Amino acid sequence: MSYLNNVIGYRKDLLSNRSIVKRGNYAVLEPDGLVKNVIYGFENCDITILASPKLGASFVDYLVNINPEGKNEIGFGYEGVETLFYLLEGSLVIEVAGKKQELVTGGYVYCPPGVKLYFWNKSEKPAKAFMYKRNYCKLENLEPYVVVGNTENLEWVEYEGMQDVLIKDFLPKDLAFDCNFHILSFKPGASHGYLETHVQEHGAYCLSGQGMYNLDNEWIPVKKGDYIFMGAYCLQACYAVGREENFAYVYSKDCNRDAEL
Repeated sequence: MSYLNNVIGYRKDLLSNRSIVKRGNYAVLEPDGLVKNVIYGFENCDITILASPKLGASFVDYLVNINPEGKNEIGFGYEGVETLFYLLEGSLVIEVAGKKQELVTGGYVYCPPGVKLYFWNKSEKPAKAFMYKRNYCKLENLEPYVVVGNTENLEWVEYEGMQDVLIKDFLPKDLAFDCNFHILSFKPGASHGYLETHVQEHGAYCLSGQGMYNLDNEWIPVKKGDYIFMGAYCLQACYAVGREENFAYVYSKDCNRDAEL
């Protein structure tokens, strides 16, 4: 067994952990205790499965560290499954739809069903990425398409008219997409305007800062490096805490589809 933070052996204190798991409702996973998974095709990579249907999610989220000379040459992508790859740190050479290019920090790739992403770390430094996959819900006569971009080139937009809460959207507003990805950033002291209650699920990876998150009316402290799963109808909202750094996270959202019976 190996661990995400590479801490092994006996601790000098009582065994404790901030993580909370309430399957189907919500979960907060701190880095300590998360294990590295072995997944075929990911060579010289340290990969951790964060959320999956076993947790109650309709999607799978991963955190992957791609070491120098790390690669995936069989491709990340499957028939009937959409994927997103978001580069948190470092640089990679990627290939998607037959085209090779460089992906640097902040870069992302959305692949529709049947399209695979290949990557190689040809630098001397490790890279780090957040990955997502989900069964695509098709609408007649609409087809999603490959989207390659970089969050550094996206404009911040005020979230629901609040100047101290800003958002970036990864994908176009197009009904062909049944999901989207966002970065939400709160200045210290800022918050959601209300407790949200909705059918959509979220998987969120905290990029910076600290916050107090209300999950099903329980206030839970979270910070950079934590992962949050929010199930359907889980009440949710947060306050940003701390003094200087914004509390920000990247998250997925299913959208643009009716509820199924």
